[in-house]
Amino acid sequence: MLKKNIKDLTLEELEKIVAVLGEPAYRAKQIFSWLYQKGAASFEQMSTISQTLRNKLEKKYVIGTVELSAQLRSSDGTEKFLFKLADGTFIESVLIFAQERKTVCLSTQVGCKFACSFCASGRRGFVRNLLPGEITNQILFLQHKLKHKITNYVFMGMGEPLDNFNNLSKAIMIMDAKEGMNIGSRRITVSTCGIIPGIEKLKKLNPQINLSVSLHAADDQLRDTLVPINRRYRLKELISSCANFAGKLTLEYVLIKDKNDALQQADQLAKIAKRLGAKVNLIPLSRVTGLDLEPTPGEETGIFLKRLLKQGVQATLRESKGRDISAACGQLAGKLK
Repeated sequence: MLKKNIKDLTLEELEKIVAVLGEPAYRAKQIFSWLYQKGAASFEQMSTISQTLRNKLEKKYVIGTVELSAQLRSSDGTEKFLFKLADGTFIESVLIFAQERKTVCLSTQVGCKFACSFCASGRRGFVRNLLPGEITNQILFLQHKLKHKITNYVFMGMGEPLDNFNNLSKAIMIMDAKEGMNIGSRRITVSTCGIIPGIEKLKKLNPQINLSVSLHAADDQLRDTLVPINRRYRLKELISSCANFAGKLTLEYVLIKDKNDALQQADQLAKIAKRLGAKVNLIPLSRVTGLDLEPTPGEETGIFLKRLLKQGVQATLRESKGRDISAACGQLAGKLK
């Protein structure tokens, strides 16, 4: 019988399982503490759990992990991690340092099916969804193996998080649980290219979670070419879905030379941002091998940013981190396809 990864279970699911095994519910909380707070790598390490229960768990479950295949460090301090999963596929996580913040960028899928025109992950195609344990193990490796004290968690790595909502939601519940990772919801941000049904589900899951929308164009015609999912979920409907989002809302906008960097686009973007009360995060394009796209030059980027600020939009230019290690998610794993 193939054993399941116990880290794929939420606390509520684990409580039901220990009850079936004839144990009180608090045992599940103890197990959770061992897995997520103490970083136990085996059931034998769980010294506060009876040997009988440990043996029962051992028969049905494994404590899954990820294998570090490569670790790159940029001259600006950014670190990129290439993880090998149990089936031999690869995912990436990126650790970004900014003043007092230490942010980890997490993957939710192997590859991506949505093929945004400038994205490395989309070029390799979709392989599969990550399971909850594979999502949280990215964090656990950095916390327990490398002793990083992470302040912020963003689902902006490989894949479209809301296309893997069931597993993402379980991972978030584990992250949020006091007996689990005990990470406050306000420190978690979920990114999406515009999956409206997923946005609606996220609102119900936890209203304190932050949302980041990969907009990249302020009209349907242009967005159809840059972000193809726009052909299914139109900009008007996307804006409507985001209008009553309770958490912090950010509009991500990758600036691409001669594509979406005209001042007319800045004006349209400003209207959307003001309507939603959203922050705009301008991002210099990361060059991807095989793509004939160029980043907007620095001077023109500054003009675009000033245009937004002049109209009362809270806008920032994201400092490009980790260029010397191809830190944009999907670039390293794509070479190993």
